[in-house]
Amino acid sequence: MTANLSALASEHRVLFAIDLEPLQGKRFQPTGFPGLGAATYERPGKTSLLVESAQSMANRLELTIWDAAKNDVVNAVKGISHVRVLRKDKRFLTDTVLEAHRLNSPYLLEGSNKTFFKELTGALGALESGPIDRKRLAETLLDYDVGSLLHGVFLAKKELAGGRLRVARALSAFIEAEDVKNVASGGVKNDHVNPSGDTKKGFGNVPFARDEFTAGRIVLYANLDLAQIRGYGLPNAASHLLALLGLLKLRTLVDGDLRLRSACDLRLAEEKAPIVATKPEGFVLPSREELEQALNGPLAECAKAMKVREAEYADDLKKQDEPKPGAAGNADDDQDNSEGEGE
Repeated sequence: MTANLSALASEHRVLFAIDLEPLQGKRFQPTGFPGLGAATYERPGKTSLLVESAQSMANRLELTIWDAAKNDVVNAVKGISHVRVLRKDKRFLTDTVLEAHRLNSPYLLEGSNKTFFKELTGALGALESGPIDRKRLAETLLDYDVGSLLHGVFLAKKELAGGRLRVARALSAFIEAEDVKNVASGGVKNDHVNPSGDTKKGFGNVPFARDEFTAGRIVLYANLDLAQIRGYGLPNAASHLLALLGLLKLRTLVDGDLRLRSACDLRLAEEKAPIVATKPEGFVLPSREELEQALNGPLAECAKAMKVREAEYADDLKKQDEPKPGAAGNADDDQDNSEGEGE
């Protein structure tokens, strides 16, 4: 059986509100932001909380089609366009599927080897002046990295049409919690050898505070913008491919591992119930198997419009500044205090 998207033919958006719950117990740890901590906000009579941002969810959705053991996309989507970045000795370094900014990755645009950069500049050359030709831009992104048409991209370098080439997310998601209550706790990083050692160098006992939360409801909101996809002006097969790929990523995400952090392990609140869209009313998210089967046709039809490329990053990888042990007093190595931008 294959997925039937005929119900979406005249729809501008597909919207989902998917209820989640902690895998065990009632507590969970939301994402944290530097200088802010947990992002709580007030609604009439209730306190709400951003559990996972749109930027982070874009990266998680990308990873649903990645096989980490093979450093390649999964078999079901083989044939989609993306760029593999290799070291000078041909060892794998990264891929546009993994890069937070996709084609705007510094490993593609900032390296001393300018072969790929010149190729991309040439492909976008017709967009250097005048209004942006959105169709030409979409065709180029389909050719080089189809993920940029779903998750957005901002080619900020002035050499690329003056840094004006931007595509918003067509697939976006975030997780919010309602009616939340703070669960304050803490602990200590123990040094059984020298408890009073220099904490700035990683020695000694380091106490830390920790905030988790409970919630009356946790919801994953997802939005697939079909109007934006159609507005690219691509052939019907390409638009169909993008819609199916977006739904497949969402389906794979909710079917798979929703462990967002070490203390934020979530699951579907109703694991065996169908996932029904809030708009259009009654549309049921197809199964992963149905979506994978439905992708075969558009993948074959778009084969000539998409390529898998390789680029070289031969520069030395500069070491980052060493963190200061104990400076933050945080013993959770998975707090996720940094948000990868999704566009």
